Amino acid sequence: MSNKFDLIVIGGGSGGIAHARRAAEYGAKVAVVEYGPLGGTCVNVGCVPKKVMWYTAAQMHHAAHAADYGFDMAVNGHDWSAVKERRDAYVTRLNGIYERNLGNSGVTTIIGAAKFVDAHTIAVGDDEYTADRIVIATGGRPMVPEIPGAEHGITSDDFFELEDRPQRVLVAGSGYIAVELAGVFNGLGSDVQLVVRKDRILRGFDIMLSELLMEAICKDGVVLDVGVVPAAIEKTDEGLVLHSEDGRSFGPVDTVLWAIGRAPNSEWLDLEKAGVERDDGGYIPTDLYQQTNVENIFALGDVTGRAQLTPVAIAAGRRLADRLYGGMDGRHLDYELIPTVIFSHPPIGTVGLTEAQARARYGDDNIKIYTSGFIPMYYALGDKKVRSMMKLITTGPDEKVVGCHVIGDGADEMLQGFAVAIRMGATKSDFDDTVAIHPSNAEELVTMR
Repeated sequence: MSNKFDLIVIGGGSGGIAHARRAAEYGAKVAVVEYGPLGGTCVNVGCVPKKVMWYTAAQMHHAAHAADYGFDMAVNGHDWSAVKERRDAYVTRLNGIYERNLGNSGVTTIIGAAKFVDAHTIAVGDDEYTADRIVIATGGRPMVPEIPGAEHGITSDDFFELEDRPQRVLVAGSGYIAVELAGVFNGLGSDVQLVVRKDRILRGFDIMLSELLMEAICKDGVVLDVGVVPAAIEKTDEGLVLHSEDGRSFGPVDTVLWAIGRAPNSEWLDLEKAGVERDDGGYIPTDLYQQTNVENIFALGDVTGRAQLTPVAIAAGRRLADRLYGGMDGRHLDYELIPTVIFSHPPIGTVGLTEAQARARYGDDNIKIYTSGFIPMYYALGDKKVRSMMKLITTGPDEKVVGCHVIGDGADEMLQGFAVAIRMGATKSDFDDTVAIHPSNAEELVTMR
């Protein structure tokens, strides 16, 4: 095998593979370097196995409403280990598919950890490889706080290694990973405590979503405590106890799960040998075109710290290949209006500006807010109700929609189409002029007054 390539991609996750395959389709000679299973965080310890567990917990939610529809049924326990076995087998199949797809695209896979030798050369073990261009797509990893006893906790990566479901769980964190995994544990019968540093969960999202989800998870039995700054974990005979800086203690529990954020995988790359800069957080800054401060070196995905979502990394990678190898001058990813979903219970879909962001950008007098709150028809026949809410944020005399936020059943599936409309510049009148699909939850987005 020749050690000279047109392109070397460091990182075999979703973004790196998408870029490598697209570049190879244009005729570039490409290599991908990866030291772990192909597919990166998303396939192995992220989106894919997480969604399997969300589906698993959702079965329990559906079972709770079966009697409303005339079914006489009982749930006689749940086999966590059986789901893990099937889930792990599914992930392994995906690893193989990624490997075959790279081979079918003519991409060389190099197993190992890459380190820069200079701006055009990397070392993997004792071998060196050179390329005209190098793309860094090494992703990130879960953070663990630097406090005494932190090692007694687990991270989201470790969650997928659990052979059995712990009965007593404390989740520390307020972002989407924290609320998603807390929801899985709670849905499958664990006693869950969720502790957050500030005053609410999902602080980066619209406050409507945050408030309604807090109400929903507490109604489902999650114990939520705010203003908790972890100071230490103590291992006792009864279990793990989390102590906070203000003197409160939480527990004992069987498992503490850290979901306090993610750090970039950049420190082991020897970036200084290539002259690539990192910011104070270890992220690799890039310009509009994913270029680092070094002309022939690019970065994409979570390692850049921008919109850390799998589809974002894929889109950025493909657009970069289109520009560098496909002759599409100026092709790049627009990081505005990126839709995302939180697989909580109930799920959340959101795209565009929050209400606070819209007020800050356009001023209070230049925005108009539309909201709708309702109980979906799914719950009409029973006593247990789960509320849905939707918000449209508009600006200007034509009421252009600049934000759309949905929490409730189906939010995860309905948002994609609305994101297309909003990206195309849809106005409130465009929504109003669209005939509603009845009866559905989504129709509320086109019938708001």
